[in-house]
Amino acid sequence: MKTSTEKCYYAASYSRLSREDGDKSESDSINNQKELIRNFQKSNSDINIVEEYSDDGFSGVDFERPDFKRMMDDIKAKRINCIIVKDLSRFGRNYIETGKYIEQIFPFLEVRFIAINDNYD
Repeated sequence: MKTSTEKCYYAASYSRLSREDGDKSESDSINNQKELIRNFQKSNSDINIVEEYSDDGFSGVDFERPDFKRMMDDIKAKRINCIIVKDLSRFGRNYIETGKYIEQIFPFLEVRFIAINDNYD
């Protein structure tokens, strides 16, 4: 039961897999990432997954990915205030840019960021 002071998070489930990692239309790894995130959400009643975003076949070196951009648009529109990923490598492989999002951009936009397997929240 939520108290009136407990914040509710409207979350984005974000999954990514490089072209080099698989060649199925939507790879098993993407499905596994989504399932892991759904199971995490089930044990956190303050989090509601609003949308699942996935970039299957895109490198994590840059952030020029279609669903990543769509997710950022939803954050700017205040539809999303939390991002959940399997781990930091699924979010991005460029650690400087990834750090910029996690340490500067998301706090500025008041977005909670969770990387499940890295125990980052």
